[in-house]
Amino acid sequence: MDESTLALFPHLITGTFIRRLNRFVIECDIGSRAVSAHLPNPGRLWELLLPGRTLSLVDNGEMPGRKMRYTAVAVERSDTPVLLHTQRTNTVVRWLIEHKKIPGMERAHIVKAEAPAGRSRFDFLLTENDRPFYLEVKSCTLFGNRIAMFPDAVTVRGRRHLEELAALSRGGVRSAVIFVIHFPHARYFLPDYHTDLAFSRTFYELRNDLTYKALAVTWDKDLTLGTDIREVTIPWNMIAREANDGGSYIFILHLPLDTTLTVRKLGRVNFPKGYYLYVGSAKVNLSKRLERHLRRKKNFFWHIDYLRDHADRCMALPIRASSPLEHDIAAALNTVADWRIPGFGSSDCSCNTHLFGMHDNPVDNYHFIDILINFRINRLEKEL
Repeated sequence: MDESTLALFPHLITGTFIRRLNRFVIECDIGSRAVSAHLPNPGRLWELLLPGRTLSLVDNGEMPGRKMRYTAVAVERSDTPVLLHTQRTNTVVRWLIEHKKIPGMERAHIVKAEAPAGRSRFDFLLTENDRPFYLEVKSCTLFGNRIAMFPDAVTVRGRRHLEELAALSRGGVRSAVIFVIHFPHARYFLPDYHTDLAFSRTFYELRNDLTYKALAVTWDKDLTLGTDIREVTIPWNMIAREANDGGSYIFILHLPLDTTLTVRKLGRVNFPKGYYLYVGSAKVNLSKRLERHLRRKKNFFWHIDYLRDHADRCMALPIRASSPLEHDIAAALNTVADWRIPGFGSSDCSCNTHLFGMHDNPVDNYHFIDILINFRINRLEKEL
């Protein structure tokens, strides 16, 4: 292999995603045979791991002590490979540094990997102009059309890394975080304040203490790193405006049995078993509103309180925004719903309802995921 190229995996096989069994195990189809595969990525990955998506896997063979023969290393979205193997992102950054492909870091040299400092280990200790330089690497797989976001799940560890790197920087040791976006069409990068507001606020508050780099990379079908490596823009004004605790939300519940409830002025309402999507909003203290919805024990006030009491599973999806989106979200969910509960949660607006039913889990539904991406990410493009 020419040293001017980076090929992560010499032999790949193709499979089809079926479902996720837990954080690190998926079920997939390989040659019309359902098998389990290791998933080296703890993120939610809802936008990527949808039924029927094409996977790239490595066959590890019959190695003693290995629980699973296969490892899922990439998934295709819109015919574009997206690297799933988070640990190999460090390999990518090492290659980029050694080949002077990172803008502003052309003079950096790697001293060691997994370098300890304080309570943490950072991915690389570099030297630049004979001065030490700590670098942390983050793998970004969440994106819309032109905007990428990180993280796709709450990361207390990631927030701590930012704080400790900033402390090093204030002590005179240069520190940086590089976000590798595995999507060639990304042009902007934002912290995902919908998913992890604390990380996002810390990211913004430390912008003068840390060097942030966001690089969009391209992967060929054989997972060879493409030549199109692009530094993308971080729109700080948008982060300041949008990364606040107010906006709208989608509250997802699962009702295991057909249920009839008396719901305030709605009276007796029949709720078929299945999944429910409730749309609401809170101009301030959105996190506390969602915490209340998630609790089972409370005084009933909103329509959703009655349904929550009978749901066996629930999940809150905030859509933080400086503009009102609640009714637009309800209109969008109406297009994918299997049924609706008239008047539910919409007594103070002109919407027919804010509660929509689906037979199957919406996070496995392509159309629902598109709606979520559009309201969380793509709608922001017109403001850039």
